[in-house]
Amino acid sequence: MAYLTQTTGREGLFDKVRSMLPAVVDTWQSAQRFRQTYAELDALSTRELSDLGLSRSMITRVAYEAAYGPKA
Repeated sequence: MAYLTQTTGREGLFDKVRSMLPAVVDTWQSAQRFRQTYAELDALSTRELSDLGLSRSMITRVAYEAAYGPKA
């Protein structure tokens, strides 16, 4: 006995949303990691940043690299 399965190749709205969900979650987590890293570094004194080998002007770049990677 043979069976025929016919697909139309059309995804429903729910399937599209479900397939996009991991990317949305990853983006949200990266943004959250950036905000948290930035806030923690910004809360340090200039002396504490200097002890870490950072200047205040480097905070944004360091937080960005922590969240999105050095190549982003």
